[in-house]
Amino acid sequence: MSLKLVICEKPSVAKSIADVIGATHRKDGYLEGNGYIVSWCFGHLIELAQPQEYDPKYEKWRKEDLPIFPSPFRYDVTESTRKQFRILKELMDRNDVISLIEATDAGREGELIFRLVYHQAMCKKPFERLWISSMEDTAIREGFKNLRPSSEYDALYEAALCRERSDWLVGINATRLFSTLYGQPLNVGRVMTPTLGMIVNREAEINKFRPESFYTVEIDVLGIPLSSERIQDKAEAERILSEVTADGNAVITNMKETIKTEKPPLLYDLTSLQRDANKYYGFTAQETLDYTQSLYEKKLVTYPRTDSRYLTDDMGESTRELALRMEEKYGFTKNETTHEERLLNSKKVSDHHAIIPTVNVSDLDLSSLNDREQKILNIIAARLLSALGDPAEIKEYDLSVACGGQTFTAKSRVITNPGWKEAEKSILGVDSGSDDAEDANTGNSGTGNNESCKKRLKDLITDTPDLLSEGNRISISDSKIKEGMTTPKKRFTESSLLSSMERAGAEETPDEAERKGLGTPATRAGIIEKLVRIGFVERKGDKKTKYLVPTHKGIALITVMPEMIQSPIMTADWEQKLLGIEKKNFESLEFMKEIQDMITGLIDTYKIVEDTVALMDPDYKPLGKCPCCGSDVLEKPKGFFCSNKSCRFALWKDNRFLDSLSKKMTKEIAVSLLKDGRCRLKKCRSIRTGKTYDTTLVLTTKDDGQAGFILDFDKKKR
Repeated sequence: MSLKLVICEKPSVAKSIADVIGATHRKDGYLEGNGYIVSWCFGHLIELAQPQEYDPKYEKWRKEDLPIFPSPFRYDVTESTRKQFRILKELMDRNDVISLIEATDAGREGELIFRLVYHQAMCKKPFERLWISSMEDTAIREGFKNLRPSSEYDALYEAALCRERSDWLVGINATRLFSTLYGQPLNVGRVMTPTLGMIVNREAEINKFRPESFYTVEIDVLGIPLSSERIQDKAEAERILSEVTADGNAVITNMKETIKTEKPPLLYDLTSLQRDANKYYGFTAQETLDYTQSLYEKKLVTYPRTDSRYLTDDMGESTRELALRMEEKYGFTKNETTHEERLLNSKKVSDHHAIIPTVNVSDLDLSSLNDREQKILNIIAARLLSALGDPAEIKEYDLSVACGGQTFTAKSRVITNPGWKEAEKSILGVDSGSDDAEDANTGNSGTGNNESCKKRLKDLITDTPDLLSEGNRISISDSKIKEGMTTPKKRFTESSLLSSMERAGAEETPDEAERKGLGTPATRAGIIEKLVRIGFVERKGDKKTKYLVPTHKGIALITVMPEMIQSPIMTADWEQKLLGIEKKNFESLEFMKEIQDMITGLIDTYKIVEDTVALMDPDYKPLGKCPCCGSDVLEKPKGFFCSNKSCRFALWKDNRFLDSLSKKMTKEIAVSLLKDGRCRLKKCRSIRTGKTYDTTLVLTTKDDGQAGFILDFDKKKR
């Protein structure tokens, strides 16, 4: 019997696909049945070889050995996945397997994962591509009916190779260059370093900012506070106040009422979803991606790693039906009509359409999800109903009066018809605000835009409109000077950083460009996590709002980094060219030559920055006591080490045990382990099964001082 081998990205996806196509007999590392074999990778099974595998001289880091440009590039099977790769190769080599179906995630990285395994196994058998945006049974069946030729995705693979190899070239060469010049490990990345540069530059702006006082004169007319423009000089403010007090009356010069409409938002792509989840719930970008990926694998939402906020032109009817089901599920019945036509635009959908719920949600017991998955699902469902809703109607009132030769104003904004906003308020209990509010440079402007002002102004216009007629003279009941201080921009939250990464280089990128910014929606979360993990950035703040703050080490790196490496404009340009390779309008060889030329120029021309010894020598503070010898444990770039050089105790940041739990060795975890010998871990996620769980990580030590770990699931014992 002839069989087709289906290769998925992870076991949980393989199980879902196998159930649909009838491959129900479980074997060691695969499932079989109904003419199919379904197996899986564990993410990246194949990785680029390290420099020393090309030449032993690269074991030592020396500037004179740079640049390192492998030709050809070599690949290795990762140590932890050798068994699964062997299973895949044996399956590919079976005589009864006549062809393959590529069923890894439908995107750039999924394409890379499959093709590297296919080539490493030296497989020559034909393969087709399964390309779906949902893990629903119907979507899987439809996908298998319409398998696509592998050749359609050759350019996508080419772009994925260029992304992987350019990251390797920049990372290896620049990291070795700066580490050897400055005598300590300084990690550099093609996207990571410009992102760090934005965080460091924002911190520098904040540190350089000097607050300045300003003054406003405020008067009270008919219970409405009105303010003058900002006044820099206090004496001038006092002069105006004296004139206002002497006059005692205000003349109404303008009373303007404007009706405005606010269009519904677009659907979510990954970045906009990550921003709102951070803003509403304090989720990190990586957490949002993980929870959404889990919902995708549970067949409850569509493919998460999308950069589109639109649906394809043929989805109008299904979207209306989906909206009706979501309205019933969430008890929201105020959308009398739906406006799906504004969301349909196939030209703005490249690989995958926007993130939306699936019809499976209508039959779901929401309590079967954990709290965080529920919140993400609720956000996505609320956005679908909001995007289909009516425009919101808003009345703006603008009152101006003259007194003492000055103009005083009050503004009020009242929602008269919430329209689309009602869905988000009903489901999430939140009011939608401005996306860019976090970046505002705020100060105490005293404009009278408070709730009491809104109500008072609205009531006066409704009840006594003649009182506010132009030219009316009304007495002033109170007047005073208010002092304010200018404030700097806020530090980045993950929401505002994601927005800045998305917009980076936008001014220099053509308007018709399909993707702008640093990284892609699928990679930005990982970049932020890596900056935190390797100690360039810390999260600081309360439980919900955490700010990204550069560490001493992160500031030091950007201080010595040349503009070409930390420039978001150059990196955004590279991202655009990678997309061009995908679309077959830019040559991969030209892209790689640009990368190599940049690296060569950097190595040849870079001059070490003088007087950076103190900057590069941070004062390491003890985090706790070594459980083996009692000496101080210090944080270093690669982990947390005993200060006693004869002691072998170390908690490595690159920790395979924690990797298997989808966790990283952070400073907080290290401190808890050193203090209590254990640390509670929530939302661990098995990379093999995809299941999430809570557990306690217990620190153990061997006789020679090496650290080990066990997991404690006993609640009573804890």
